[in-house]
Parts: sequence; structure tokens; C-alpha cells
Amino acid sequence: MSIIHFSARTITLLLTALIAAPSFAQTYPSRDITFIVPYNPGGSTDPLSRQFSTQLAKELNATVNVENKPGGSATIGVGQVIRAKPDGYTIGLSSNSSLAYQPLVNKALAWKSPADYQSIVSLVDIPAIITVKADSPYKTLEDLLDAARKNPGKIRIAVSGYRTAPDLVIQELNKVAKVRIATVPFTGGGGEALVALLGGRVEATSGYAPTVRSHVDAGTVRVLASFSKGKYAQFPNAESVVQAGYNVTLPADYGVIAPKGIPKETLDKLVTASLKVANSKEFAEFAHKMGMILDVRGPKEMDQEMIDYKQTFANLIEFMNKKE
Repeated sequence: MSIIHFSARTITLLLTALIAAPSFAQTYPSRDITFIVPYNPGGSTDPLSRQFSTQLAKELNATVNVENKPGGSATIGVGQVIRAKPDGYTIGLSSNSSLAYQPLVNKALAWKSPADYQSIVSLVDIPAIITVKADSPYKTLEDLLDAARKNPGKIRIAVSGYRTAPDLVIQELNKVAKVRIATVPFTGGGGEALVALLGGRVEATSGYAPTVRSHVDAGTVRVLASFSKGKYAQFPNAESVVQAGYNVTLPADYGVIAPKGIPKETLDKLVTASLKVANSKEFAEFAHKMGMILDVRGPKEMDQEMIDYKQTFANLIEFMNKKE
């Protein structure tokens, strides 16, 4: 009799657990979510991060707190996301340079491939641009390149950190155009690089539309060229580097990642909500206004994209090593 009683009780407990399990999963999110941005405030990543986080908060009916964790060419903030507890409450912005380039040159990082983190959604590409002061003597891209050819290493372009995407695209330009432009990294991001340009400490900057838009409108700087295949709608008067004869694009590719090992129910909910945000009309309008090009991909497609970028960066590293 006792055995029958015990079995019935066990069955009751099992049924209770099975009923409670989905209910528990559906409680996500039950507290605030932290969204880590691995860059300083004021650059092109700030408006992107805040737009995505604001919409994600509405989609999940939760609070999403944005925290800037700059440094290490974005590896400090990205590393904090990857090492966080895999419960869906710590996610963050990532880029092709932080995920695909940095592991090639920094073997101490906690990630080497998409197998070491959880891709959530790829969001946008941002074409890099070369910006000069309004009164710069360089009126065309060829003017700048001619000066670089005549004065190897003397033309300085400010970038938002050593071997970040704005730096790497100039290295690629050096490779394709057979010039030697010096990049000057600033740990304070695109905003600090722009201050260096305005202060006359460099001849140009390599950066992105959100950082320079207000200064272009104010007439203090102008966009010399864009690393785009055709005219860049955000700055139609700027030359296309590709159309000028140099096949260099290498955009900053931004997405969202999380730690590996998030429970499936939580991950599914987070990915579904993130894709809904990225595919929304509101996000598309924001991206267009900011000069960003939608590049919405789910986790598997984002993983493959980073694998492809890693090969591109490996080729670029080979060139830079030979140059040095």
C-alpha cells in the first residue's frame, strides 16, 4: 500500500514540475536586462544601441539598461558580455572587428569563433567615411592620396581606437591604393577623433555618419569620400571610394550577442523579439536617418557572416605584417 501511495505522490510531483517548467520559462524577463556597449558615449554606436534597447524593452515589456564599457578596441565590453551568466539578462553590442578581427591578434581573448558566444541578431552595416575640415586643401579623394604618395606616413587620419573598423578600412585602402597613410587611434571613440580633426592635429578622420552629421550640417567639416559601392545617400556629394577606382568597402557591421548557454526558451524569446525590432518600420526609419544600412540576420546567418569576415581580416593582417 505504501508503494502505491509513494508512486502516486511521485507522479503528482512530476506532473507539477512539467506544468511549472513552461510557466517558469515564460517569466523571462522578470527583471532588468543589461545592454553593454563596448564604446564610449558620443560615437555612432550610441544612437544605435539606445534605439535598439528602447524598442527591445517595449517588445519584451521589460527595462533594458544601457551601460558603456569602452576600452581594448571594444574587447573589454564584448568580453564582459561573453563571460556573463548565460541567463538572458546580459546582452550587448558587437562588431565585425571585435568578433572577427580581435581574436586573430589577441590570443588571450575569451572568444575565437562564434562557437564561443551566442549570436542574437545582426543589425546594420555602416559605411565608413573620410572627413576633412571645411577649409581643407584636399578637395577630392585623389588629392588626399596624392599627398600620401608624396609624403609616406605624413598624412594622418584619426580613428576610434587601434585596429577598430575605422582603422582597418584605412589599412585596406593603404593596401589597395598602394599608399601609406598613418592612422592615429583615440581611445575616446569617434567623438574624440573628430575633436582631433577640428583642432588641426590630423588631416582627416575615418568614421561614420552619426558622429559627423551635425558638424557637416554646421559647415565645419565635409565628407570627402565614402567606402561604398555607389553614392552614399547620407552624403550624396561625397565621392565613392569604389567608383574612384579603389575596391574597398569593409563596413562596420554591428549586431547583438549574448553569452553561450542561454536556456532555449529564453534564447528563443530573446531572438524572436530582437528580430522583430530589427525588422520593424521604426528601426528601418531610424537606420535610414542615421546613414546605416540594414543587415538583418538571425543567429546562424550572423555566425557565418563573422566567419567570412575573419578570413577577410586574416588577409588584411598578412598585408599589414608585410608592410611593417
